[in-house]
Amino acid sequence: MGPNVSVSTVHLSSSDGLGTDPVHHALKKSIDGKFVGRRVKKPKLLAVITAACTGCSGAPVCQIYCPVEDCMLLVPAEDAFPFGRVWVDPLKCVGCQKCISRGPEETYLEGCPWDAIVMVSTSEWEKRHGPLAF
Repeated sequence: MGPNVSVSTVHLSSSDGLGTDPVHHALKKSIDGKFVGRRVKKPKLLAVITAACTGCSGAPVCQIYCPVEDCMLLVPAEDAFPFGRVWVDPLKCVGCQKCISRGPEETYLEGCPWDAIVMVSTSEWEKRHGPLAF
């Protein structure tokens, strides 16, 4: 275990938007409070980034509010130069929808302002891309 991971037990509450099922989430948190590692169980929904993603000029808000470490990554994209586009790791996404519901300065959103994130059922995602690894 690296120096950026605490070993304290994570206590989930229903008010955090993630539910109370500890099997659904990694039981380690990074120093900045994000969940570390892959989830143990498939969520019902997965975040999917559309071609409308602009990478928020290099500072994607969805990435900031995602509670899972390295789930949403800003990656280079030729058609989204110079900032790139966000990519969601389907093995880490917990389907919490914080990427489409939280905005800067604690504002609440009804979806990505650029309509760049859609929540897709896991079964629909698997029909298009094949079964997830667990």
